[in-house]
Amino acid sequence: MNYEYFIAKRIIGGKAYKSSISAPIIKIGIAAIAIGMVVMMIAIATGIGLQEKIREKVVAFNGHATITNYDSNASQESVVPISKTQEFYPEFKTVDGVKHIQAVATKFGVIRTETDFEGAVLKGVGSDYNWQYFEEYLVEGRIPSFDAKWSEEVLISEYLANRLGFSLGEKFQMYFLKDDTEKPPNIISFEIVGIYNSRFQDFDETFLIGNLRHIQRINKWTEDQIGNFEVFIDDYDDIERMGVEIFQNTPSTLNTSTINEKFYSIIEWIKIFDKNIYGIIGIMILVAGINMITALLVLILERTQMIGILKALGSSNWSIRKVFLYNASYLVLLGLLWGNILGLGVLFAQKYFKILEMNPDVYYVTEAPVYLNWTYILGLNIGTLLLCLLMLLVPSYIITKISPVKAIRFE
Repeated sequence: MNYEYFIAKRIIGGKAYKSSISAPIIKIGIAAIAIGMVVMMIAIATGIGLQEKIREKVVAFNGHATITNYDSNASQESVVPISKTQEFYPEFKTVDGVKHIQAVATKFGVIRTETDFEGAVLKGVGSDYNWQYFEEYLVEGRIPSFDAKWSEEVLISEYLANRLGFSLGEKFQMYFLKDDTEKPPNIISFEIVGIYNSRFQDFDETFLIGNLRHIQRINKWTEDQIGNFEVFIDDYDDIERMGVEIFQNTPSTLNTSTINEKFYSIIEWIKIFDKNIYGIIGIMILVAGINMITALLVLILERTQMIGILKALGSSNWSIRKVFLYNASYLVLLGLLWGNILGLGVLFAQKYFKILEMNPDVYYVTEAPVYLNWTYILGLNIGTLLLCLLMLLVPSYIITKISPVKAIRFE
C-alpha cells in the first residue's frame, strides 16, 4: 500500500480538514487555479481563432501563394499575361501539399451611377475558382455562375453596394480605361447576383468578382492568357517551405510570393498575438502557483505535530513531503476541473451565441472567434499541473527542517 497516498487521502476526507484554519486559503488557491485556467483557455482559443480568421480572409482573396510574371507592376491590376498552358496547371502534382490552383486576372475600373462613382478592381475568375470562402461571407443572393461565355453576373461587397446604393438584382455599368486614354473606355454592364461581407475593409472596398473572359477581352488576351495563378495549400504552418518548393517547380520566367511576403505587416501583426498568449499563460500559472505555495505552507504549518509524529515513527523527509504533494495535487486537479468546466462553458457560449463583440475596423471580425482543439486543452492541463507541482517542491522542502521533538510540542 502507498501509505503516503493513504494519509493524504485521509487528510483530505477528514471533517477537521474542511473546517480548519487553512480551509479559506485552500479555497482561494483552488479558485486561483480555476480562474487562471479559464483565462488561459480563453486567451488561447480566441487568440488562435483570431489569427486563423484573419489569415482565412487574406487567403480568400489571394490564395496562400501567387504565381506571377516578373514585372515592376505594384498595382492590383494584371498587366503582363501568363499562359495557362503550364505543367503545374490545372493540378500541381510536383509539389505535395498543394490543395488547389486557380487562374485569375484583375482589372481596375470605375463604377458609375447617375449620382456617384467609385473606383474598384474587377477580379476575373473562371470555372476553376474555389468559392469556399465566399460562401461563408455571402450575406445576400448567390454565387455567380459563369456557364455563359459572356456572363455579366458579379459578386459585390456589401461595403461597395451600400456606398453606391446598389441592391441585389440591380444592374450597373463599369468603365475600363484603354491604354490610349484619348479613346473612349470599355463599358461593361454587370448584374449583382450576390453580396458578400468579409469584414476585411481593405479587400471589401476594392474587389468585385466577375467573369475572367471580360478582362481577357478588354486586354485583348487570348482565352489561354490570364493574370496570375493563386495556389492553396493544405497546411498554413508549412507555408514557407511550400513557397520555396512552388517557386522551384515553376518556370524561371515566373515568380512566386506567399501571403507572408505580400501582406507582411498583417501577418507580423497577428504573430504578436502569440506573445500575448504566452505572457498571459506565464502570469496565470505564476499567480496560481504562488497561491498554491501559500496554501501548502499553511497546510504544513497546520500539520506540524503530525509531521513530528511521522518523523518519530521513522518516516523519511521525502515520504512526508509526498503526503503534502499528494494533497496539493488534489487541490490543483480540483481547480483544473472547475477551470475546464467554466472555461469550456464560456468558449462554447461564445462560439454559438456570439456574446463578445469586436470592432471590425480593428480586428476584421465582428465577434471574437473561438478555436477549440482538444490537443491544446489537454496540453494546457498537463502543463499547468506539472508546473504547479514543480513550484510546490520548493516550499515542501521546509519539512526537512522540522525537528520531531519540537514539532510534537508545537501548538
